[in-house]
Amino acid sequence: MNRVFQGLDSGQLLLIAAAGLVAVAGVAHTAAVGLVRPDIAVGFGALIAIGELARLTMPGNREVAPIGAAAALGYTLLLDLSDVQLEHTALQVVAVIAVGMIAGALPHLAVGRPPRLDAMARRLLTGALLAFAFRPLAGTLYTLTQEPTKTWWPALVVMVALIAIALLADVLIAAMLRAEQVRTAFKVAVRDEIRMAFPLGAAVAASGVLLALACHSMDLMALLVFAAPLLVTQVAFRKYAGIRATYLQTVRALSRVTEVGGYVEPGHSRRVSRLAVAIGRELGMAEPELLELEYAALMHDIGQLSLRDPIPGGATVLTDPEQARRIAELGAAVIRQTGVLDRVAELVRRQCDSIAEDPPMSSRIIKAANAYDDLVGGSTDRDRAGAALERLRLGIGGEYDPAVIEAMARVVDRLAPVHRL
Repeated sequence: MNRVFQGLDSGQLLLIAAAGLVAVAGVAHTAAVGLVRPDIAVGFGALIAIGELARLTMPGNREVAPIGAAAALGYTLLLDLSDVQLEHTALQVVAVIAVGMIAGALPHLAVGRPPRLDAMARRLLTGALLAFAFRPLAGTLYTLTQEPTKTWWPALVVMVALIAIALLADVLIAAMLRAEQVRTAFKVAVRDEIRMAFPLGAAVAASGVLLALACHSMDLMALLVFAAPLLVTQVAFRKYAGIRATYLQTVRALSRVTEVGGYVEPGHSRRVSRLAVAIGRELGMAEPELLELEYAALMHDIGQLSLRDPIPGGATVLTDPEQARRIAELGAAVIRQTGVLDRVAELVRRQCDSIAEDPPMSSRIIKAANAYDDLVGGSTDRDRAGAALERLRLGIGGEYDPAVIEAMARVVDRLAPVHRL
């Protein structure tokens, strides 16, 4: 159980505590008054559990459960079944979601894959927010769907509006947590969450609305009909996430070739990559740019494999500028052979350009991070780090971007372990 809470910061613990209180309130209330339509609650709860069981991790270490989230939305927005009004309360919705999530998480916990409690708490709180906003309106909206008006437009408008508010709240909560975890600006975290997580959230929301509406005429068969395409979609997302993870693993393995061959010090590529990504976040770079930066930083020295005699310690900052430029160009040529990393190859090629040549920001970051690690290596000595930063500041205006160097100084001061092995 310690692994479940290990590494959680105060914001995550507060979120988990809030979700726990809401869940306890929902379960206690439902146990006291009894379930309204137990068959429907069990059906939706089972689908939520299946969704949690089949959860996956998307790029950026984001844990998602699309099927479970769609089922939770569907149960929250449910108005009727076979033209019979459903009057389950918001607290019953919270109870069903909470029990379903816990049931789906238990098998993972049993085999040593503890759940991300902060991600589960976020999903529960988002569902609770929507439930407390929508369920009090459900009776009025159901009446509008009956004779003589028999229109679903008011219900749809209310559903879409409240879902949009819930998604926005989810994005803001996720951004606050991520800004703390990866030490980035809040506005950058919000932008990344909108770009990376909002499209999936919108798709899940649409599925939840359709599921709620389908139950009007299909009863609980709607759960089976909608579960199949959702499962196929989740498999596609899992393959996409797997491909991204494989790419990164391949790049990391390729970056170690220079270390195994004795061209650079052990851990150099990884330290440069971590420092470069931290600097990029400090400068407000978006997540797709950070991914390219990480790839390029990991492979920035691969051109050294063309050298007959390795540079002492692999320190390109101490070698002839023309030789360093040639190493960068040869490395870029190797990376281009993959056929899919042309942008990364260009970042590697231009890492030795001077400021006057206006290289991309990622190339400027790699150049500075590589120089810093060439001078400091795996040392954690503060004086040595300070001396290296002063030496790099001497190159500001010609070799190094002043904004990059100052961002590096802040990162080194705040995240000293980032350059350790």
